[in-house]
Amino acid sequence: MNIHAKIYSLLTLILTIISACTDHNDGTTLFDEILKKPPYASLTDSIKKDPKNDELYFRRAIRLNSDQQAGPALADFRKAWSLKKNEQYALGTGSLLLETKPAEALPFLKEAVEILPESLLLNLTLARVYDTQGKTDEALRLLSSLLVKNPEQVDLLKMKADLLGKKGSITEALQLLEKAYTLTPYDVELNYILALKYAEQKNPRVLQLCDSLVRADSLGIHAEPFYYKGIYYSAINEKAKALVLFDESIKRDYYFLDGYIEKGALLFEMKKFKEALSVFNLALTISPKYADNYYWIAKCQQALGQKEEAKLNYQRAFGLDQDFRAAKDSADKL
Repeated sequence: MNIHAKIYSLLTLILTIISACTDHNDGTTLFDEILKKPPYASLTDSIKKDPKNDELYFRRAIRLNSDQQAGPALADFRKAWSLKKNEQYALGTGSLLLETKPAEALPFLKEAVEILPESLLLNLTLARVYDTQGKTDEALRLLSSLLVKNPEQVDLLKMKADLLGKKGSITEALQLLEKAYTLTPYDVELNYILALKYAEQKNPRVLQLCDSLVRADSLGIHAEPFYYKGIYYSAINEKAKALVLFDESIKRDYYFLDGYIEKGALLFEMKKFKEALSVFNLALTISPKYADNYYWIAKCQQALGQKEEAKLNYQRAFGLDQDFRAAKDSADKL
């Protein structure tokens, strides 16, 4: 086969693929077989009868998305948006683009926000996209402008605090979280975020906050308040108190993996390598695919002189998380 024939064959293949991925003249699509089957068939029939009905595409997109059919769901969200500039359609499209085609998410959401500038949810989603693409300053500028108009919007406060924390502006982040807390003290997620920040900054306010969470836990099932207090006491070097609190967090919730990891890490810091290894091995029975756990097991084994076993577990950690460079580097050194 000469070079011109090869090029022609390649172009034919590309055009065939493109044709399969887009609408044909007869209305069929790449997802046609999926859409003909239950539970989508009835909606598909309705769309054939009324192809300009944006709500039908949206309803089918919601069902497809709930069934983990991201490709056809995205196509339906986009079709609904093309028919009507509705906030829900844009949110569905933007969220799925962020998950499946991140490079397309930013231009789509910027256009959507220009069309619907008053949509708080679209602006928040755009800020998240900026952040995921490493454009934290752009995200912060957007959030700051939104807060001028919505100074008591808790989601905006929480997100800006998170981004400021990433940039190392801890004091300002804490101030925003405290403001959010005064507005919605009943927000459990916010309580946990604030408690962790206090604990990491060795701020004793974490104790009162966590005590209030324990009192509110009438069923005695939440591990987090004890865990955050443990983080605080570990940070101020009161290790014995920290260990007691990590144990209490595990008693409250046997499957609370963070409690095991922090307890094991603290025992490792105290050079109690065998005890730490036992804790991490127990955590392994709860979550056998958690990369950090294998990493800590390897560190304990290395400290105990078990180099071959340590190398294998460093490799396992990296195998589970290809971004875990510390695990790979440790394995290579061994």
